Formats: sequence, C-alpha cells, structure tokens
Amino acid sequence: MHLNGNSLGPPRADLLGELERVVDRQWAPRQVQGWFADGWLDLPRTVGDAIGTLLGARPGQVVVAGETTSTTLFNAVVAACRLREERPLLLIEAGAFPTDLYIAQSVARLLGRRLLVESAAGFDSALQAHGSRIAAAIVAPVDFRTGELREIGPTTARCHAAGAVTVWDLSHAAGVLPTDLDDNRVDLAVGCGYKYLGGGPGAPAYLYVAERLQPTVDLPLSGWHGHAAPFAMSPDFVPADGIDRARTGTPPLLSLVALHHALGPLTRAGIEALSRRNRSLSDFFLTCAGERSPRLLGQLASPGEAARRGGHLALNVPDAAKVEHELADRGVLLDSRPPDLIRIAFAPLYVSHVQVWHAARELAHVLERSR
Repeated sequence: MHLNGNSLGPPRADLLGELERVVDRQWAPRQVQGWFADGWLDLPRTVGDAIGTLLGARPGQVVVAGETTSTTLFNAVVAACRLREERPLLLIEAGAFPTDLYIAQSVARLLGRRLLVESAAGFDSALQAHGSRIAAAIVAPVDFRTGELREIGPTTARCHAAGAVTVWDLSHAAGVLPTDLDDNRVDLAVGCGYKYLGGGPGAPAYLYVAERLQPTVDLPLSGWHGHAAPFAMSPDFVPADGIDRARTGTPPLLSLVALHHALGPLTRAGIEALSRRNRSLSDFFLTCAGERSPRLLGQLASPGEAARRGGHLALNVPDAAKVEHELADRGVLLDSRPPDLIRIAFAPLYVSHVQVWHAARELAHVLERSR
C-alpha cells in the first residue's frame, strides 16, 4: 500500500514501455534529429502546459526547464527580488521546507537582502509591519509536516497589498489540491515533479511565471535554451519571448518523457475530482482509525477539518521512524519526519478505500504492540 506519494509517487505500470518506445523508435534511429522530428524541443512547454491544467494556469505560463526544485526556486526568488530592487527584505515562514529556507538564506546573502523568518502566525503581522520594505515572500500552501493549509488567494492578496512579489512552493499541493494560480493572481510558483505528479525520482521541477510578468522578469540562470534564437549561438543573451525565457540548458529528455507519461491520468481526471477523492480517502482513514483505536485521533497533528488540510495527514507518534519501518515490513508504505511525525498521503489515483482501511488497521496494531 503506497501511502507516501507526498514524498515519491510510484510509476505507472506501463512506464517502461513508454521509455522503450522513445529510446527504440526516436533516440536510437534519429539521434540528434529527435529534437526536431519528435518534438523533444517543445517538451518542456508541452509538459508545462499539462501541469498548468492542474494548477489553474492558462497555457504559456508553466515550463519544465529541466532543473531541480532547488535550482528552480533559486531562479524564481532572485527574479522576484529583482522585480523589487529597492526593497531590502525577503520573507519566509520558519516552518517552510528546509530547502526553501536554505535557498532564501543564500539569496539574501547574494543580493544583500535581510531575511525575515516568521512563524505561520507571525507571517501576516510581518507583512503589516514591514510590508513596504518586503521585496518577495516565499510561501507554501501545504505545511509539509502537518498538512495544514495556507490559502493562496488571501495570502497573495495581502502580499500584493504590501507591494511584495509572491513565490509559491507547490510541491506538496500539485496534483492533489486546486491552486488556481491565475485566479489567485500568483506571481511566480515552483514545484517538483516526483511527488503526487509521479514523474519519478529526481523528476525535473516546473516554474510558473504569470503572463503579466513575463516581459519584465529577469531570471538569473540564462541558458541557451532560454535564448530568443538558441541556434544562432550568439555570445550575448537575449531572452526568448514568453515562458521560454525561463528555460536553461538542454532538458533531460527521458525524465521529461516519464513526467509527461505520469501526467496523463491526472489531467484526464481533473484537479477538482482528484481533490474530492483525496478528501474522501483522508476522512475515511480518520473514521477507520477512530473505530479501531480512538486514541489515535488524539495524536492527530493535522487539522481535523478537511477544508483546512492538504493531501496528507500527520500523527504524533513516539519512535516514528521505527513505526515507519515496522509498517513497511507489513506492506504499508508511509513516511516519518523528525522528531515524532508519521505522514500518511492519499494520492487519489492509486490509493483505494480498502487500502486505507487496511493501513488504519495495521497502524493501530503496530502502535498497540509498541506500548
């Protein structure tokens, strides 16, 4: 039972066939001509637009440039700060994913900005107190530990009221929750391709740049695929029009193919249906856990209300890493986060209610044995 898709989603059953098709019928016979004959050059945009349908973004605003999530976030945060050159502060939540904190610290050092690290409760207060001096705010809609939601629309509106640029990390939301980037007036957003999107270990990240910002955004990583005329081999960088300016070097083709393949069932289902099923599965788990071991509900670290949480639940469990390994031995794959959290993710396409019932039973059994 795969209940850790918020960490790494499993492959589709026919992924090997798709990769073999590309290798045997495109790469092997055509080699470099595959970039032109088989649409490889367009794949970063093609895959980006597919992800965009899940993010609520119109075509031409999302690209998979082939970079890691960390590199893509760095690109976005520096670009956001450059849009507000005169502002000295960068804002982030203390509970952000560690990479986000590390990148924010690095960007602040690089650009001579001061980093404000605030609690979730203090984030809005910091916007009010320092808003006119904040260049950019790095935010996530889902707390990666507890699953607690932060609403994208109201938070973005508060940032804009202060004149700050928003950079959203959607890694724990994409493919399982509506984000409505266009309707919420988000500026920039990034996310990984290997969690709920199922692109595989190390799948490349994506970058969203709102269409209104594309003519002026100045991204620090200027690779030849982001050039207006990449095959002219000019010594001077001239950014391409639109989202293509966010591309960098030669994209990792097979990783893009795997991500594109994984997106098919997700985009066919649609994000609203995916979100409804996710909530149904998570609510069912709480029902099963409560019936099997009422004490478990008292260990819930996530909001009990479905509308206030993301795609996973978290429980406070002593010796969480040990519990994770014991459950793996019993066929239940979930994950732990220090110091004492068990995370259970409900990817809507491949997790069933029957599996959720079994997982709740096995978790209760393991915890009862450990007492």
